[in-house]
Amino acid sequence: MKDANDVNQIIERKLHILEGDKPLPRRRSNGSVYATIGSDIECDKEIFDSYSYDGWQSIHHDLLILCAAVEYADRRWARSVRQWARRFHITVPVMEISTWQDKNVERNLRETLRHITGDEWRVSFVRFEGSAADKPRQRPLPFSQPKEFAIAYSEGLDSFCVSGLYNKEDDVAVRVRVAKHKQHRRKDERPFDRLPFQVRLGSKSHESSARSRGFKFAAITAIAAHLSKVSRIIVPESGQGALGPVLLPLWNIYPDYRNHPTFFRRMERFIHALLGVELRYEQPRLWCTKGETIADFLAIPGIKTEQVIKTRSCWQKRANVGVGGKRRQCGVCAACLLRRMSLQAARVDEPSEAYAVANLKAEQFSDALPQLKSFKATATLFDYGYMGARHLHQLAEMSNELPVALRPHVFELAQALGTSTDEVQKNLRHMLLQHADEWAAFLASQGKQSFLEIWTKGGRHG
Repeated sequence: MKDANDVNQIIERKLHILEGDKPLPRRRSNGSVYATIGSDIECDKEIFDSYSYDGWQSIHHDLLILCAAVEYADRRWARSVRQWARRFHITVPVMEISTWQDKNVERNLRETLRHITGDEWRVSFVRFEGSAADKPRQRPLPFSQPKEFAIAYSEGLDSFCVSGLYNKEDDVAVRVRVAKHKQHRRKDERPFDRLPFQVRLGSKSHESSARSRGFKFAAITAIAAHLSKVSRIIVPESGQGALGPVLLPLWNIYPDYRNHPTFFRRMERFIHALLGVELRYEQPRLWCTKGETIADFLAIPGIKTEQVIKTRSCWQKRANVGVGGKRRQCGVCAACLLRRMSLQAARVDEPSEAYAVANLKAEQFSDALPQLKSFKATATLFDYGYMGARHLHQLAEMSNELPVALRPHVFELAQALGTSTDEVQKNLRHMLLQHADEWAAFLASQGKQSFLEIWTKGGRHG
């Protein structure tokens, strides 16, 4: 596979973002794709208004539109089987055009997008002729007391537990809900309850790697932090999820840096160039396993296991995990296996009906599937399970690696974290050893005849 930066022979994919009232140009660039704000990029006025509190600026609106444009391009064009990298040229209408055309902003944006996606990006900015909102918003944020940090919040275990760990005393967190759909509102109404835009590609969506999601979540959380006047952003991901995809890239593809410290350092430089503020993305659980994070959260007085059981981790689409008309978690993708292993390490028992593939002690994968005529197991379900088990097993095996084998990762992390290589090596080995212990205990609990045992040895029986 070629290097991600070797893109001299790659066709440049062109995307033009149009304002909602702008017709398609009569003379269109050859091979260009046009996406319209309001239809292809659906901006919900109600949600936009929820962001438009005191301090809201046109530059915030521009950044949201840019995130949507990047996501559209990322999903619109599939990667080549032979080469990961793609080359993009996107044109985005912005209100603060002089800021976006600043060379420092352009350079940091390009470097940040290249690092997280593995693609080459060229972004041209044109003047946005509309308005960011129907009328200016100057409402104070509805916080009963000052906040100390922002955190991207989802249905996942990590974000739920870490939010509870660092927000347990005085409700000092600005929670930014990174989901398309509205969550049930609490009495203390959250201002950043949903993502303010949705990219609609339908059948035109050809790429599923979705690396740009990391940029979108980091940017939206930065906007919320800026409006809330906090400089700290807590990234909830535990060690396996943050470092595993870089330590062990799947099929030797470009490493997944979405929760890696090297991406957040680049994001900080981009946000500083754009907004002129010093924000810091902190990763307090970087050297902990998910199991340790769950156990620490459950140690808080008053916390009940039912609270973590209600979270969701599965990557699979609804069509792959519906059982008897009810949506479940698949139970075998990397996210589900890590979840099940971590909950076991934290001594949490989940009900079996939480998963479509519940019985991991079965000798064959087919025997673990729901025995219902209505359930049709897809090849995707099997492949996600097999590769997920192999990834977690290989990550455990890395605990036996000699320090020299981990040296490139140690050096990269030490530079990004501003600490010594000795400190990083010690912390990394601790996390890997803890993961290995948890994985070994999880495998042992399934029995020697489990199809998981066969998968970890490289077999695909079942």
